[in-house]
This record gives sequence, structure tokens and C-alpha cells, in this order.
Amino acid sequence: MASINKEFFGKTKDGQDVFQFEMKNKKGMIINIISYGGIITSWRAKNRNNHFEDIVLGYNTLKEYENNSPYFGAIIGRYGNRIAKGKFSLEGKEYNLETNNNPNHLHGGVKGFDKVVWQAREILTDSTSSLELSYLSEDGEEGYPGNLKVKVIYTLNNNDELIVEYFAETDKTTIINLTQHSYFNLSGSFQKDILGHELVINADNFLPVDSNLIPTGEIRKVNTTPFDFRIPKKIGHDIKEKNQQLKNGIGYDHCWVVNSNEKNFRFVASAYEEKSGRFLEIFSTEPGIQFYSGNFLDGTLPTKTKGFYKKRTGFCLETQHYPDSPNQLNFPSVKLKPGEIYFSKTKFRLSVK
Repeated sequence: MASINKEFFGKTKDGQDVFQFEMKNKKGMIINIISYGGIITSWRAKNRNNHFEDIVLGYNTLKEYENNSPYFGAIIGRYGNRIAKGKFSLEGKEYNLETNNNPNHLHGGVKGFDKVVWQAREILTDSTSSLELSYLSEDGEEGYPGNLKVKVIYTLNNNDELIVEYFAETDKTTIINLTQHSYFNLSGSFQKDILGHELVINADNFLPVDSNLIPTGEIRKVNTTPFDFRIPKKIGHDIKEKNQQLKNGIGYDHCWVVNSNEKNFRFVASAYEEKSGRFLEIFSTEPGIQFYSGNFLDGTLPTKTKGFYKKRTGFCLETQHYPDSPNQLNFPSVKLKPGEIYFSKTKFRLSVK
């Protein structure tokens, strides 16, 4: 039977109560999510020997998430990824956002959706446990126009799949790009790097970036580049190649243009860790996926067990629209108008091989 349990997790610095929700399926998979940032704090999945281990980076306490978190496990919004110089124009008006990633705007600003407390509601069926998170982002928050009502539903089913559905509506034309920012390490050990994981990305093209990690506007073929993950390849295989794009990203920190750019739900990426046998597959309606190889983890952030998260001990696969889309007319639109409903869906499927 599926189950969901709620417990107190702590109080924010401004006194708001935060709760943790433990979702469990009949196969024994357990995913913990807190109402602060909609953060997935742990994800226990079995290896090929039926041994359950945590496969996502994060912390044990709310204080650690509040004080110093590189978006571990969080819902990202209003706009995932970067907007150049924190500026964009909409319907003839220029908007200025917080520039929290000098000189750019990153992941919704100083206090994005990863740093707010969401209203939470548990939904249980015979075969699924769901957590519905709601938040009202008020007109002008972090510089964005429009009162934006947001809802994110996490659903764990008995097929060891986590489905994430995003909904939003606005009372004024705005921009939106929501994603989920879990850092994975399928080995189950936060002392090991992720360079031996085999990665597949269903993309013939990627978006080159400048030295500030803003897309240049070019859509470049991956073939004959280190960015070709169309057949399984270890993350570390090409990461040290002499390549200007790898230099700009200090490794991989780029958006891939997922094949079949319509809004159909399709396979986007997978990762496989040979020793544990864990195999992660990702499906999404989104046109892009940001692959980040944990380049800025520097050994200063404590793990949930012992030691510290070192460089490349986790990777992110963030389904999303392209970075800086509001300023790049050839990219798919991220506008949301009154009367429209924003919808996006991503599924994470775990199995063993």
C-alpha cells in the first residue's frame, strides 16, 4: 500500500512552520519532501541487491537549507536558469530582476520558489501517494509581473516512478519556467563522484554559452563534440577535453535541445550506475534539459551522513525551457497570459539493471 506521513521539520528564520512528508510505495521506495522550497530531502531507492540507499544530495536540517544550499532538491521558479543581466521586455515594458548570479538573474532571484514555504496537501490512493504544493507569487516579487498562482504535484506510484506536474495561472502577462533541481548520485554514496555514471541525453543539439553561461543564440549539433550523449557515455569520458564550451561551464552546465520539440511527453535522458545497477530514466513535456555536472561543489557543504560534498559528487538533469528565453526570440516562448494555464510534466523512473 502507498502511504504518506507528515512530521514537523523546523521553523524558518521568520517563524514559519515547515513540515516533512514521507511518501512510500509498496516496493519500499521512500521519498521525503519538505514544504520549504518543495525540496526533495531524500530519495531511498534499491540497488540490484535490494539494498535501499539515499540517491539525492541534501541536508538533515532546515537551517542548513536556509543558510547555504546550491538549490539541493528544490522547486525552481519563477524562472529556472539564467536571464541575462536580469532584464527582459514584455509587451513594450522593460522589467528588472534581481541579479543574484553576477551579472545575471538565476533560478528566480534572491528569494525564488526554492526559499519560500508552500501550502501542502496530502493525496492518497490505493496505488499512489501525492503531495500537492501551492504558492502565490505576488505581483512584483523578485521583479516579476503578475500575481502568479502556482501548484506543483509530486506523485509516487508503485512502479518506482516520481511524477512532477506543474500548473500556474496569472492575472498579468508574465514569464515562467519551472523545474526540479535534485542532485543525483545513483551509487548511494556521497563520497563518490558521478564521473562513472553512464548518461544518455535524447538531443541532437545543445545551446553554447558565453563566459557568463548565457546562451549565445546558436543551436549547435552535438556530433563530434563532448556534448554528444545520444548513446550511453560516462560523464567523465570527455569532461577534461580541451573545449571552449567545457571551459565556460567548468564542465557541463548547458541546456540540450530535446529531440521532438513539440510539447509531447517523451524520453529525455537516462543515467546508469554500474556497481549499484540503478537506472534512472526521465520523461518530460519540456523542450530542453539542463545537465549540470556538479562543478561548483567544493567540499565545504556537509553531507547527510559524514564528510562533505566534493566536486562532482552529484549531477542535475533539469527539464525546462531554455535559459534566457525572454531575450532570445528564436527560443520557444515562456510567456504566460491571463486566462492561460501553464502546464509541465516530468517523470523520473528508477529501476535496476
